[in-house]
Amino acid sequence: MNNSSKQILDDSSNITDAIDALTAFDHIIVNANLATFSAQYGFDIYSANQKESTPYGQLENAAIGIKDGKIAWIGTHTQVVPYLTHYRSQQITDAHGHWITPGLIDCHTHIVYGGNRSNEFEARLHGANYQDIAAQGGGIVSTVRSTRKASSDELFAQSEKRLLALIKEGVTSIEIKSGYGLDLDTERKMLMVARQLGKKHNIHVSTTYLAAHALPLEYKERADEYIEQVCEWLPILHSEGLVDAVDGFCENIAFSTEQIRRVFEVACSLDLPVKLHSEQLSDIGGIALVAEYKGLSSDHLEHLSEDDIKKMAASNTVAVMLPGAFYTLRDTKLPPIEELRKHQVPIAVSTDCNPGTSPLTSLLLAMNMGCTLFYLTPEEVLAGATVHAAQALGLAKKGKIEVGCDADLALWDITRPADLAYQMGLNPIKGIMVKGEWR
Repeated sequence: MNNSSKQILDDSSNITDAIDALTAFDHIIVNANLATFSAQYGFDIYSANQKESTPYGQLENAAIGIKDGKIAWIGTHTQVVPYLTHYRSQQITDAHGHWITPGLIDCHTHIVYGGNRSNEFEARLHGANYQDIAAQGGGIVSTVRSTRKASSDELFAQSEKRLLALIKEGVTSIEIKSGYGLDLDTERKMLMVARQLGKKHNIHVSTTYLAAHALPLEYKERADEYIEQVCEWLPILHSEGLVDAVDGFCENIAFSTEQIRRVFEVACSLDLPVKLHSEQLSDIGGIALVAEYKGLSSDHLEHLSEDDIKKMAASNTVAVMLPGAFYTLRDTKLPPIEELRKHQVPIAVSTDCNPGTSPLTSLLLAMNMGCTLFYLTPEEVLAGATVHAAQALGLAKKGKIEVGCDADLALWDITRPADLAYQMGLNPIKGIMVKGEWR
C-alpha cells in the first residue's frame, strides 16, 4: 500500500468512517499529479540518501478532498472514483493528469510604492552604482517622495497592477513591506493599502513594517533620532492591526546592527517576528543579530559567511534568495549556496519586487533566475516558492499539500514540476485555488 492509499486509513478510525469521509467534501480534485512538498510523502531536500526521499514529495494519479477551505484528505484517483456520484459536477475538478503544486508564495516584496525609477536603470547602464545613486538623492528616498505624494487610491491602483501580475502566475500568498513612507502617516498608508489589496483579491497578505529601510532627508545625519521614531511608530501601527512582522535594512548604506537591535527589541515586546535585509553589499554582522532574535528570515545574503550560516541553521532562520536584485544590479558576488546546503538552511526564492533594484513581477522568472544565476535546482527553487517561503513568513498551514493545510493550490499544464523553472515567458497556469475556491 503506497503512502496515498494509506492516508485515508490513517485519518479514519475504520473503513466505514473512511467511506463517509469520501462523500462529505465540499470539493474534490481527481486525476491529478501532486508536488506536495510534504515530508509525509517523502519530501526531504537535504536527505543524505536520495533513495529514501521523493523529489517534490510527488504523488501521481492522486485525488484531494477539500472541506471548509482546508485539505481534508489525500488519496489515489481510483479510491475516490466510486464516490463521485455523491457530488454535483461543479464540486468536482478533473485535473486531466496535470500537475498541482501548493499555491506559490512571494515572501519578500515591496510592491506598494509610488512613482517610477527607470531613470536609475538608465544611470546604472551608464556606470552609476547603487551607492552613487543613493548619494545623489535617488534610490529609496526618491520612491519615498513619490509615495508620500500619492493618495491611498493612487497607491492602490499602481500597486494592484503588480499584484495581479503575480496572481496570474499562481501566487496565492504574498508578503508586502512598508518602508517607502519613513513617516508615520505614509507607513500607515502603505500598510493599509497592502491589507486592502489582500481583501479585494482574496489572497493572504503578510504585512511587514520596514520603516528602518533608509534615512529620510529630514533626519540627515541624525540616524539615531530617526530610529527612535521608528520604535515609537511600531506599537501604534501594531495596535491598528497593520503589522504582522518587522524588518530592517542592515547595511553600510543603511542602519547599523545596534540601531536595528533597538527596533527588534520593540518588535519582541509586541510578540512580533523579525526578519532582516542583510549581507547584500557587505558583511556587518546582520545575520548574527537576526539569528539571535530567532528571525523568520534573512534576505539577500551575497556576503554571508559560513560562521553566520551556522547561526542561521541553529535559529531555523530561512535564507531568502533574491536573484532579481542580483540580476538588476549586475552583481558578481554569489550567495554561498553550497554552504547553505551543507548546513541544511532552508532556502526561499522571491521576486523582491521593488522600483529600484528588482522591478520584477514574475515569481516564475525569479525561480528560473535562481537556477541560472545561483545554481539552485528546479526542486530547490519550487520549494523556495512554496514550503520554504511559507516558513519565511511563519505560515505553518501553507506552502505544502498535506491534510490540515490551507487549500491554496495551483494547477499547471506542465509535463513535470521542473518545467516551472525551465520555461521563460510562458505561463502554464490553468487555475488557482484559494481557501478551497477556484478563481
